Amino acid sequence: MQPCSGPCRCAIRTAAAWALARLIQAFLFGVEPHDPLVFITVPVVLALVAFAAVWLPANRAAKVSPVESLRYE
Repeated sequence: MQPCSGPCRCAIRTAAAWALARLIQAFLFGVEPHDPLVFITVPVVLALVAFAAVWLPANRAAKVSPVESLRYE
């Protein structure tokens, strides 16, 4: 078992991102380095995109009959 997994790992990564935000402050235009809206919005958008990237092909594949798929090959 890993010493740190799940919520613990998420908390550590969020803290690291919060601390390292000062390093990339020069690249942030119009956004504060510790803007809570950005820290919430970006992971949510990335999670939605990842979900869509997994769900859409899986949904399409689930509509194909296994027998039909085997006959095609």
